[in-house]
Amino acid sequence: RFVVAKIDKAALNEGVRLAAVSGRPGKISTVAFLRFFKRRLAAVHLRNKGPELSLGKPYRLKLPRMSFSDSDKMRLDTADAVFVGELFFRRLKTSHRDRKLYGRGACDMKTSIAAFVVAIEEFLKAVPEPGVSLALLITSDEEGPGVDGTVAVCNALAARGEVIDYCIVGEPTAVERCGDMIKNGRRGTMSGKLTVKGVQGHIAYPHLAKNPVHAFAPALAELVAINSAGGWDAGNASFQPTSWQVSNFHSGTGAGNVIPGAAVIDFNLRFSTESTVESLQQRVHAVLDAHALDYTLAWTIGGLPFLTQPGDLVEAVRAAIAEETGIATELSTSGGTSDARFIAKICKQVIEVGPVNASIHKIDEHIDVASIETLMNIYRRTLERLEKSLA
Repeated sequence: RFVVAKIDKAALNEGVRLAAVSGRPGKISTVAFLRFFKRRLAAVHLRNKGPELSLGKPYRLKLPRMSFSDSDKMRLDTADAVFVGELFFRRLKTSHRDRKLYGRGACDMKTSIAAFVVAIEEFLKAVPEPGVSLALLITSDEEGPGVDGTVAVCNALAARGEVIDYCIVGEPTAVERCGDMIKNGRRGTMSGKLTVKGVQGHIAYPHLAKNPVHAFAPALAELVAINSAGGWDAGNASFQPTSWQVSNFHSGTGAGNVIPGAAVIDFNLRFSTESTVESLQQRVHAVLDAHALDYTLAWTIGGLPFLTQPGDLVEAVRAAIAEETGIATELSTSGGTSDARFIAKICKQVIEVGPVNASIHKIDEHIDVASIETLMNIYRRTLERLEKSLA
């Protein structure tokens, strides 16, 4: 039998099998996954109701009116998966071996959803009439452009004046054991698409052309040097120093005897609270301008840095982890970004707690089956402690 109370092996297999791919709803049904958990939630009277919100074509998903009370908790998970090619589709089938569950989303983040559903079920059995409102926000778009999904829900809640006091996000945050690390903040993320213009020509006549790769090379070296020296900023007690990284570099026609007419460089800055969007943009432009480049640069701000200071939620999660595992958990803001950056705009206390992240986004994504029960108990104990704090 599957070890998590009240969730059998077949049910979890079905939840993991119903993968959801950002930006590819026609390939694998995000809606089917959400409907699967909707049926489960209906059993504990967590209903999906309220006005409809269009979350991209061709689907329309309902946005719940949460009817929050004075003290509220929100649980956030995404049903997203990352498209990694044909091997991804072959891994959609689940399998159990070596006491592990294999499948896309096994730890990022479908088992987090399953663990919290059971945690709510167990919590409501012990406390049939809690003094808090509970809501599950299960969306798909976190790995995509970040336009629909959580962003749309947060905007709708803000427009309605609804307040969230606490939010737990099921991101896979653990390093070696479930509970050894939780995220109480994230760095900001900002991307740039830089196009350096040149003049295309025959490679044997460089004096009649202008090579944009050669032109950009000194500026690239300077930007990398700033990065290597930790010169963007030094970070602080809660955040790592800001980092600048190139993700893609495209140039050339494919022919071996043609100087390209342009070079397109995609880069990203993960930045701490010691820097601002404006200061980082100004610094990048200053380097490019100093090398007299002919360029265009389009910026995309993916999210601003945020930090949840120790308070009711942090202490409740810490205590729940210690009680369940004996671990003194580490607070961290490391790693990538998550939907918590959107929730933080309407909720002052946001914490990310989830399974071990070692296999996320890999072909053989998997999770130790026993750790799912551990995670469920951490969520349940957190709810119990928050409920008691309001008594």
